[in-house]
Amino acid sequence: MLREPLLLLSRSSRVKDLVTRLPISSTIVNRYVPGETTADAVAATRALVDDGLVVSIDHLGEDTRDEQQAEAIVTAYLELIDQLAAAGLAHGAEVSVKLSAIGQALPEVGPKVSLENARRICRAARNVGTTVTIDMEDHTTTDQTLTTLHELRKDHPETGAVLQAYLRRTEGDCRALAHEGSRVRLCKGAYNEPDSVAWTDRLEVDKSYVRCLKVLMAGQGYPMVATHDPRMIRIATALATRNGRMPGSYEFQMLYGIRPDEQRRLAAGGETVRVYLPYGREWYGYLMRRLAERPANLTFFLRSLVSKR
Repeated sequence: MLREPLLLLSRSSRVKDLVTRLPISSTIVNRYVPGETTADAVAATRALVDDGLVVSIDHLGEDTRDEQQAEAIVTAYLELIDQLAAAGLAHGAEVSVKLSAIGQALPEVGPKVSLENARRICRAARNVGTTVTIDMEDHTTTDQTLTTLHELRKDHPETGAVLQAYLRRTEGDCRALAHEGSRVRLCKGAYNEPDSVAWTDRLEVDKSYVRCLKVLMAGQGYPMVATHDPRMIRIATALATRNGRMPGSYEFQMLYGIRPDEQRRLAAGGETVRVYLPYGREWYGYLMRRLAERPANLTFFLRSLVSKR
């Protein structure tokens, strides 16, 4: 019952302003976001790699409205990539990029600007021996995001895609992307979408996720199974075995701060486990979507608000 209100709040500038100004406890924020600076992201990456995990790093930022802001985010990514290389972490960490953060929503020029900015990030990543995954956002951007991905893969075929199982179209998108060399992260989805384009019942989302997993595991690409659901992890493992996949021909992905013991358990068992690690000042929208996924966290969050006022 709390999911839709929380997702609506994630887009509210008024609530964002209130929450970000309150001297709240940093405990719940730090659980999901290890810091605001590049140094924080690199340090957290080092700790995860030392635990036998790999990482995908997201510099938080959405709804960029001018080219100067987009350029600042690109610069942050280029700095991050340089620092990962300097720390010897480039082979253990890639970067995840939201096209909205690098200019996709700019009037008239958005698709062109975001494509060129993504190309710059992809070139820098390749130069140090790592990769980029293009994040998926709400359904209104899906077609443009896939078009941008197609253009990026002409020069950077290693660029990863993200598909969201709660969208009714996604099984077809999986079929289109399950080809050799194609890295595809499958997640359930964390935006507030209408019934006309998305499954809203949790059971239907789970069924869609399994259908999409079957397509990806049977395909020639590299599935990236983004889930914390123990049942989905078991199903993914069974599908990998059924399709003759060995560890290393697919991977699991989980969010920073969610089920860390399970992350280490899977990695110790020979699975590749990648942790999605966000950092930066624009943590509000990301945090609210995490609360929507796990509404039980809301009590702790509200308690921290009250106790520090």
